[in-house]
Amino acid sequence: MAVTNVDQDFMLRVEGALDQIRPYLEADGGNVKVLEITEDMVLKLELLGACGTCPMSTMTLKAGVEQSVLRAIPEIKSVEAVNVTPLSV
Repeated sequence: MAVTNVDQDFMLRVEGALDQIRPYLEADGGNVKVLEITEDMVLKLELLGACGTCPMSTMTLKAGVEQSVLRAIPEIKSVEAVNVTPLSV
């Protein structure tokens, strides 16, 4: 994990927030992995399993994962996935 600008307690809070949404992701064959928290407090994730290729992954990320994290950890400004498949319009 490349997270270096936050302490272990903060990372436990991040993982705790993600643990609130993980059962829903896992039910559909997916999960998330923390890659980085930037200096600007952007949480960067990797979508794993089915989440990495799902056409609804952008919606899941913003409406589910990001909202869960922002609600629990207001210091985080946004959540981004490094491997989201963009929706075709």
